[in-house]
Amino acid sequence: MKVLKFGGSSVASPENIIKIKNILLAYNDPIIVVVSAFGGVTDQLLQAGEMAAKEQTGYKDILSEIETRHLDTVKELIPITAQSKVLSKVKSELNILETLLEGAYFIGEITPKLSDKIVSFGELLSSYIISEYLASEGLDAVYKDSRELIKTFKLAGKNVVDFTLTDTNCKEYFKNNGAFITVCPGFIATSKNNDITTLGRGGSDYTAAIYAAALEADILEIWTDVSGMYTANPKMVKQAKAITHISYEEAMELSHFGAKVLYPPTIQPVLSKGISILIKNTFKPEEEGTLITKSRNEGGKTVRGISHIGNMALLSLEGPGMVGIPGISKRFFEVLSQADISVVLITQASSEHSICVGVSADDVEKSVEVVNEAFAYEIERGKIKEVIPEKGLAIVALVGDNMKSHQGLSGKMFSTLGKNNVNIRVIAQGASERNISCVINEKDVKKALNALHEEFFEENVKQLNLFVMGVGNVGAKFLNQIKSQEKYLKKNLKLNVRVVGISNSRTMHFDEKGIPLDTWQDTLSTGQKADKQLFIDRVNDLNLRNSIFVDNTASAEIAGTYADFLSNSISVVTCNKIACSSEYYNYARLKSLAREYNAPFLFETNVGAGLPILDTLKNLIASGDKVLKIQAVLSGSLNFVFNNFNDSNTFHDIVKRAQEEGYTEPDPKIDLSGIDVMRKILILARESGYVLEIGDIENNSFLPKESLDTTNNDDFFTSLVKYESDFQKIYADAKAKNCKLKYVAQFENGKASVGLQEIPEDHDFYNLEGSDNIVLFFTERYKNLPLIIKGAGAGSDVTASGIFADIIRIGNF
Repeated sequence: MKVLKFGGSSVASPENIIKIKNILLAYNDPIIVVVSAFGGVTDQLLQAGEMAAKEQTGYKDILSEIETRHLDTVKELIPITAQSKVLSKVKSELNILETLLEGAYFIGEITPKLSDKIVSFGELLSSYIISEYLASEGLDAVYKDSRELIKTFKLAGKNVVDFTLTDTNCKEYFKNNGAFITVCPGFIATSKNNDITTLGRGGSDYTAAIYAAALEADILEIWTDVSGMYTANPKMVKQAKAITHISYEEAMELSHFGAKVLYPPTIQPVLSKGISILIKNTFKPEEEGTLITKSRNEGGKTVRGISHIGNMALLSLEGPGMVGIPGISKRFFEVLSQADISVVLITQASSEHSICVGVSADDVEKSVEVVNEAFAYEIERGKIKEVIPEKGLAIVALVGDNMKSHQGLSGKMFSTLGKNNVNIRVIAQGASERNISCVINEKDVKKALNALHEEFFEENVKQLNLFVMGVGNVGAKFLNQIKSQEKYLKKNLKLNVRVVGISNSRTMHFDEKGIPLDTWQDTLSTGQKADKQLFIDRVNDLNLRNSIFVDNTASAEIAGTYADFLSNSISVVTCNKIACSSEYYNYARLKSLAREYNAPFLFETNVGAGLPILDTLKNLIASGDKVLKIQAVLSGSLNFVFNNFNDSNTFHDIVKRAQEEGYTEPDPKIDLSGIDVMRKILILARESGYVLEIGDIENNSFLPKESLDTTNNDDFFTSLVKYESDFQKIYADAKAKNCKLKYVAQFENGKASVGLQEIPEDHDFYNLEGSDNIVLFFTERYKNLPLIIKGAGAGSDVTASGIFADIIRIGNF
């Protein structure tokens, strides 16, 4: 014999009930079918009872909705020729329900006994209608009222199943019952006095387990709206997978910590009998589901699932008066127990100075009141502090039978959470080591579950969530590079890079599932109006793991947002030099925030575009070397200009060409005035360990003052035409000496300077072509022959690749 239970979602509509019939057709052995009330009806019955007790006539509207739903279901499922009997029975039961509600209305209250009677109608009606429908379809199906079989008695004020009497009733009935399908209502029972009682939360599952245990069934099948127990909540973790096989103990741990497909009491009756439980999906019956058995998970994954309980609060009892005083713990837990408050988590410091417990946030006010009252004497004398609750919390738990035999799981769990700035308030781990639990802020639950699932279940594929500001030349190239490398990154580097948000100066768009990179231009064009603060707020609200803000702009305003991102554990990657070349205090603060919140702040492209200049410098410093002098050509745009400028063209035309080909900033004066180079040498000096401000750098500009004083590009280019003869003279003077013009940055003895220089043939800079950059590092290890880095130092492609490289660095952290 098999016992099948179908939950509220499985019987929520006539279409779903037809699905149940089709599932039952596949069985060859006798089966007991336990059903819940139609989806949502139990809540309606409770609401109607409460309204009637408050003398609110609105309960009649709810009753009318319940009646219409059940009668319509009968009319849709059962042929007209067989409807009369069923409709008559359903109306008769609804009349009784109406009488009970009227009684509550007239007396202005509802007792627990009356509440149980009212709520029982949900299962009574659904099970009767389903049994009649199955019979009308030609199946050998009968109805049996669970109230006649399952008996309860009072224990500590609660209804408890009398298993001795219940087992006897079940065995006697089913020994003589020859029907192939027996449909029974779940959730309901009766006392020895035949008063209607209910079995509480998960009551229909419990009913099915009671039948399975009493009759020693082959298996207990729980049919619901998901395909088993998952490695994590699939609504929060899209990559979660159904667990095919799990032990009783693992299932109980997961169900206790929020896996709603199963409730811990369900397992108890079948546990001692060794009866397996199978969780199946009514809407996808072909899927394997989850098999729960007595056998342990031998040789399988260490962590079988990740679960959580939300809406939690912490209560801490602490104070010097607790140390060495026997009975404090007993009093604490006793007062909570007497107030009918369930303690979900317990942790105590070995110093005995404090005890911390987790309770439902719904019980927190009552908990604080009874505990402070119980310890009023000690609180008044300062021996124990007044209990102040912490709210807005959740418990996250790792579950697995094999966890105890593997070292480092706790460290791995806490390290993963720490890397994503998920603050852990409390840690609890039982001696069995089947469960490791920690309390975190509820707002971090989704991020925590995804980060842990990625760490323990996704074959080390790390998801990076990017928020990209600026999609012009560099930004567009960057997005295209990500698109072209998606498969390579997943296969070879185990990185899943998703762009979740993009923005330009006009519009912005977010998609938590990831923005398709083959159509991002169209998506952005129809996005909402761009707003810097809304962009920041949205990134913070999403609170995704491994979040990275990518700044492809040259905006001082955007550079000013980095602290907001870093202080929320959102990494920053930027080609924008403004932040790192601003006041030293701001530069140092950003670096400090990056360390404090474990959020990398990378800006490799600030100097040399895609060249590994800063990375090399960092490695030199980290290895104990010291920079003595830096000589460099750091402006790809200026190098391009002076490599192409001669007496057969004009300075204006070459600068214009450099701008059009993307070698200069949008405002080319930033490059030609030397400001850009000053920023770069300043960043190099700071990364070398020196404290320097941009005002400390000597700028020997070659531009006329009139050009420097222009306020827009048109006026700037006009001034270049005006002073063409000056530029030609500079070129002629250098040519006469057989020198080339290079714009050089230098740092030595704590001082920095930039300016145009005439470079002779024997210098390392002489043969620098195109837009290439070159840096010479003279250090204590490279005193005579400098360490040289040379290559393309400008252009949207190489800058985008430098940003991409920083993204990969973060992925490999």
